[in-house]
Amino acid sequence: MILIWILNLSFGNCTFFTKEPIAIMRDTYVHKGKRKQLVDYLHQKIGIADSLVLAAMNEVPRHLFIESVFEDYAYEDRAFPIAAKQTISHPSTVAEQTELLAVKEGEKILEIGTGCGYQTAVLVKMKALVYTIERQKDLFDFSHKIFKELDIRPKFQSFGDGFAGLPTFAPFDKVLVTCGAEMLPTELLKQLKVGGKMVIPLGKTDEQILYRFTKISDTQFEKEEFGVYKFVPMLQNKSH
Repeated sequence: MILIWILNLSFGNCTFFTKEPIAIMRDTYVHKGKRKQLVDYLHQKIGIADSLVLAAMNEVPRHLFIESVFEDYAYEDRAFPIAAKQTISHPSTVAEQTELLAVKEGEKILEIGTGCGYQTAVLVKMKALVYTIERQKDLFDFSHKIFKELDIRPKFQSFGDGFAGLPTFAPFDKVLVTCGAEMLPTELLKQLKVGGKMVIPLGKTDEQILYRFTKISDTQFEKEEFGVYKFVPMLQNKSH
């Protein structure tokens, strides 16, 4: 991000400089080159095969979703601290979760935990209709602002309790939970369409198992397990 100043003060026939900084979001060829290297790494080393996931991650400027002090490292496979004592996930985690969702264009996706907005942006670039909820006000404000600046348009963005989901907009084709839950939030399963999928990390705060639930009928679900991860905790009935 850089700052520029504009001319906006006139007196008679004279115009004067005024120092009013305007933020400009930079995505240079250097950033794009590093992003391409990251995508190659995700494909060749991590094993991400979904071309839509890779293409979306090649479009989204991750460095603009984190503090500028970390900008040089934005396209390494690392997590970074963001506001409200939260983190932006490793790119490999974002790619793996997104691939497990098997996103198709036009699908309604409920995202629990907007965070800084990076995962949301990836889903939007995949042409999904994203309904996203964030319980931390600082993160909600940040993501709302950067979405406007980058012209990223989730279908609906909400500040509130993710455990409740968004029943008004249900049912959803997919549900993605980006924070670790100790117990399975059954309300979210109710908001899935039959045939829909939910990807969620479950377990204690130290580490979680990543699961995918597929809704077979109104009362039956198929459960698949995809290894150990570490996510920030999912907290119920708390918005700050």
